[in-house]
Amino acid sequence: MKQASILAIVLILLSCQQEQKTIYQADNYTIFSNKVEQGEYTAEVHSPYHITSDYQSPANATFPNLIEFKFAINGKDNELPIGVNHTFLLQVNEHHKIELPVLKFGERHPDEKQSNPTGSIEPNTPLIIKLDASAITQSLKDKGYYETYNGQKIYQEDFSGIYIAGNLAPLGWDFDNLNGRTDRQLKDDNGDGIFEITLELNPYNPDDFTANEWQLKNDISNYPQLKSSTPLVNALYNLALDETEMNIESDGTFRTGEEWPGVWTRDVSYSILLAYAFTNTEVAKTSLMRKVKNNRIIQDTGTGGAWPISSDRTTWALAAWEIYKVTGDEQWLKTIYSIIKNSVDDDMQTLKDKRSNLIKGESSFLDWRKQTYPDWMNGVDIFESRTLGTNAVHAQTYQILADIATLLGENGDIYQAEAERVKAAINKELWLDTKGYYAQFLYGRNHLSVSPRSEALGEAFTVLFDIADNGRAAQAVSNTPVVDYGVPCIYPQIPEIPPYHNNGIWPFVQAYWNWACAKAGNTSALEQGLAGMHRAAALFLTNKENMVADNGDFRDTEVNSNRQLWSVAGYLSSVYRLFAGIHFELDGLHFKPFIPHAYGDELVLTNFKYREATLDITIKGNGSEIQAFTIDGQSSKAVIDKSIKGHHTIEIVLSSNPQFAMGKEASENAFSLKTPRITAHRNKLKWNEIDGATSYQLIRNGAIIATTSNTNYVVEGTNFYQEFSIKAVDESNESFLSNVITFLPENYPGIDASNIGIKGELNANGYTGQGYIELSNDLNTLISTTFTAKRAGKYLIRGRYSNGSGPDNTDNKCAIRTVSVNGNKAGVMVMPQRGRNEWSNWGCTNLIEVELRKGKNQLQLSFEDYNNNMNGEVNRALLDEIILIPVE
Repeated sequence: MKQASILAIVLILLSCQQEQKTIYQADNYTIFSNKVEQGEYTAEVHSPYHITSDYQSPANATFPNLIEFKFAINGKDNELPIGVNHTFLLQVNEHHKIELPVLKFGERHPDEKQSNPTGSIEPNTPLIIKLDASAITQSLKDKGYYETYNGQKIYQEDFSGIYIAGNLAPLGWDFDNLNGRTDRQLKDDNGDGIFEITLELNPYNPDDFTANEWQLKNDISNYPQLKSSTPLVNALYNLALDETEMNIESDGTFRTGEEWPGVWTRDVSYSILLAYAFTNTEVAKTSLMRKVKNNRIIQDTGTGGAWPISSDRTTWALAAWEIYKVTGDEQWLKTIYSIIKNSVDDDMQTLKDKRSNLIKGESSFLDWRKQTYPDWMNGVDIFESRTLGTNAVHAQTYQILADIATLLGENGDIYQAEAERVKAAINKELWLDTKGYYAQFLYGRNHLSVSPRSEALGEAFTVLFDIADNGRAAQAVSNTPVVDYGVPCIYPQIPEIPPYHNNGIWPFVQAYWNWACAKAGNTSALEQGLAGMHRAAALFLTNKENMVADNGDFRDTEVNSNRQLWSVAGYLSSVYRLFAGIHFELDGLHFKPFIPHAYGDELVLTNFKYREATLDITIKGNGSEIQAFTIDGQSSKAVIDKSIKGHHTIEIVLSSNPQFAMGKEASENAFSLKTPRITAHRNKLKWNEIDGATSYQLIRNGAIIATTSNTNYVVEGTNFYQEFSIKAVDESNESFLSNVITFLPENYPGIDASNIGIKGELNANGYTGQGYIELSNDLNTLISTTFTAKRAGKYLIRGRYSNGSGPDNTDNKCAIRTVSVNGNKAGVMVMPQRGRNEWSNWGCTNLIEVELRKGKNQLQLSFEDYNNNMNGEVNRALLDEIILIPVE
């Protein structure tokens, strides 16, 4: 009896020891089989349906007393030059407040940066800021406009207020989203020209913190049930199922997250591809169809008025195709074919760059421009960028469309060829031999340069969509930088931009990255990625939208939400796509499990529904090589035929092969050098000095022509078209390219738009010629003119326009027109929004390259069916002038 008791105690102790074995040791946290520890915080699994966590965000613990800020008319960064800010060392007075001296707009307060900011501000400390803006109000009254330091004129009718941006919470440097934010707007209630705002520094709200306990709330019995050797995985899987149920709305669609009601195209599409095509098929279908209008995919609101600036709506096709592979539903296939085809045909008319075969438009999901682009780039510049993730999505969409056409007995050769062209272009234009991964994007103006940052989602897609060959896939997984808390959206980070996409980790991106690591067979990278997902979900007890790459915390990102849909789906994919290795193909259900050794030697997934079958799946061993595969005890290849019906038992035995490791270690989070700002006076270029830069590379027409330690350069020969920009560099780092300075030839032809169309009802100031015309759905839908070219050759066509239909960072009212020269389509003129009701805010369209003949040429602007934007009703801009620039 005594021996039996001792044996029982020993077994219990051994069991506890086994449960608490270390799965992954990071620099700042440890993943155990049944808990997560990070510093003083612990998340612990008590059962498959119960987890506790004592995690508290450290955001309020220390709060610096050095503030930098600047004011912003209409929410734009227009008070002081880029990088020049008001700086104060904050001191609390006897009333427990901070009051700064009255500042004057455009006049910098003496720098206090030399003071040592060792203090800390208590939570919810009031800060009172007053601004003498009488020069602005008086100029608006006397002249009808105010001219900023850089020569921009802001007209009385466009003036919407003065805002503040800065480095300390609740402020941020996000100028794109300032306009309209009452909590960031200064007020002049008595009309004396002194504007004022009171901010609560170091804001503390207990509701900002996550719960300290999760217990299952919803019925998840209809989902596949998991039992594995790792209690942490079992519990976090059930947490994800619980949050999935919370995200299903009463109308049968998925909401985007706790804070985000409604269906968003890319969010729901990426979520469906990760998991929901098979766990929640009908909800997935309903959600996708909610994002269809005029038998085309809807692009969500985005930079400059959404599509075609934001151009990743074809993520919808990835999800819709996955649903077909899961279900084999022929009617669904026919339905999605026309939707995808119509959308792709419009995209090809609008987005395709014929010179490179790449697709134009914003990086997929990275749709907050200053988070991933240099601050000088506006909607037009972003439209002209060629980005890794978006091009990968389009390449896969063309392949899907070709495959669907074949299944339906139609000719899909055009789409197959386009898929191959885009894949080849990605490998030609974006692969970086020096880095061993793909570049973030090409950007500039007419001549583009490469941004050598990594972009994690795009890197993953090159592996998952077979864009990278095996060699490049292995390199990309091994060389893409990953920090201690996971794979950041981009690397290195952009300085002085608050965490969100920049300096941020997104669990759904991590999920796709992990999937790519498994496909590339890199165990070290996969273990690292899985650990990052486990840490966040366990400590926060929810699948957060994002977290800070620097410290893994959720508090200081610009926007965040609990149970973010694609984060939840991302965790589920760890079980389905990685551990169980489930892949849906046209012939059936394929298995390629990948279970790292630390996760034990058994995983059981029961009640897995596949078409007309229910499967109970047992995986024994670990590794990624299948030693034996049986169905109902009968040996088989690792594929379940699509015609299978009824209840079946599957057993997979892994060979526990030595797992491939390339020593994937966490990188230190790093920031690039600041972006220079370049100006031109006659033929002399000048730029600001950048801290840390050892030299500057001068780029002319996309190529480096000089490296200098000076901050000026004299251009020889300015009477022909040239583009110049500057890049700051040191021995191991570099900045974004500066803004582009263009030298134009003399006497290039210009066409006063007021001579070729109808003015319309909108009124504006600041036009260059005799007036302007209004372009809309029913006004000036076809205009043409004849002009004379002094010589034949290549020219660039550019329009000067305004679009006050909405803000420059969101909405869906980008104006679009097709440009034809001498009866041939030349390209599409894109006119993004520039500010809500700012019709006197003028800018330039994209450049369209054309061949002109000597003498008479005909130019036509038309409103074609494929020029319809995502709004469908408002497609409006004012056109001031059309410029024709000879380039050779």
